[in-house]
Amino acid sequence: MNFAELRVSTPLLNALEDMEFVYPTPIQQKCFRRITAGSDVVGIAQTGTGKTFAYLLPVINQLEFSTQKHPRVIIIVPTRELVIQVKQEAEKLCKYKNVRIKGVFGGANINTQKEYVYEGGADIIIGTPGRLYDIAVTGVLRLNSIKKVIIDEVDEMLSLGFRPQLEQIFEMLPSKRQHLMFSSTLSEEVNNFIDTYFNKPEKVEVDEQSTPVGKIAQKIYFVPNFNTKLELLKVLLANKEEFVKNLVFVASKKHADYLYEKLAADFPEEIGVIHSNKSQNFRFNAIKNFEKGKIRILVATDVVARGLDFSDISHVINISPPEIAADYIHRIGRTGRADKEGNSVMMISSYESEIYGEIKQIAGTNITEEPLPSGIPVSGILMEEEKPANNQKAINKTPDIKKSGGAYHEKSEKRRKTNSGGLKSKAKRKYVKRSGKS
Repeated sequence: MNFAELRVSTPLLNALEDMEFVYPTPIQQKCFRRITAGSDVVGIAQTGTGKTFAYLLPVINQLEFSTQKHPRVIIIVPTRELVIQVKQEAEKLCKYKNVRIKGVFGGANINTQKEYVYEGGADIIIGTPGRLYDIAVTGVLRLNSIKKVIIDEVDEMLSLGFRPQLEQIFEMLPSKRQHLMFSSTLSEEVNNFIDTYFNKPEKVEVDEQSTPVGKIAQKIYFVPNFNTKLELLKVLLANKEEFVKNLVFVASKKHADYLYEKLAADFPEEIGVIHSNKSQNFRFNAIKNFEKGKIRILVATDVVARGLDFSDISHVINISPPEIAADYIHRIGRTGRADKEGNSVMMISSYESEIYGEIKQIAGTNITEEPLPSGIPVSGILMEEEKPANNQKAINKTPDIKKSGGAYHEKSEKRRKTNSGGLKSKAKRKYVKRSGKS
């Protein structure tokens, strides 16, 4: 089925043709008619499956020209980077259609954004929950004309503690509205949110073969500690013909800055870094330079990179595994797109063997465990969290995962039970720690 057979309007077909898109992805095809029929929809899809267009296409397709001041569609996303990306994608689709699209997010002057929202009105407003609520309570942004509510990356939003802001926004909305939600996973917390606000939603899920894992060659290296991982990374990145465009994931902002500082000496003007402590302009410039090929290495944390869509990434490199196994699929899904083969590398230390066991269960068959290349110097310098006072395990010994038997399965089951407990898990810890402002 092509887009014309979905009954996409001519202006959108022309825009899709300019982007050289002919066929909808499975999630786009499954969602289009359900959304245009007016049903509440919950879409479950991994990164790289085209879920942004899965909601933008049918929503914009039905949006008629209007001069009213206040928006009819609200799209809520967890990060400022995702606000910019969704806005850009919507603008591409509206190339031949007169639709006013505006985006707001924290970290920018709220008075400037209030003027921006009010001037000329908007048909679609895209924003992070904290900033949307802050502007709405001033009365500059009125939500009583909203017909469609879209929440993207809802699992990440709830895990970051944004539920209070979401609930406050929902209290301002008219009672008659259509709900669309897109998520990579359906945790208990997400299901509770759906049960509270949605009206008999239709669940649309992309089956396993539609996810990009099968197209990605996944290499695993067992490495004693973080600084030895740094040495291995330098060797890999030195091969510029193979490692052309590399997205490097780390566990924390501190690790991101440390890695950037150490690599910048070896790869000057080839590397960038993004995390939530960096300024808005710094982050946008790093993303733009990476996408345009001005730099070939981008170091990022999960929260900032969640949902961002980069093209032609040759390698996704996991210096540390994610805390939640399912996030591994989100990470590596940024390579191997548009029928191209992808590559990923993950480095595992002994204290990370438990989460590695969980990842292996979802990583598919295209995964190989590689020996460390000869000549890699083993560092004796430990990061603070690697020192025995904080971690009693023997972390400076290369783990023998193959001899670990099934020990991690019992722990994995315990981890899954903990993570299924909504705010009793990682989400609760983050909820308590931060206010939820974007």
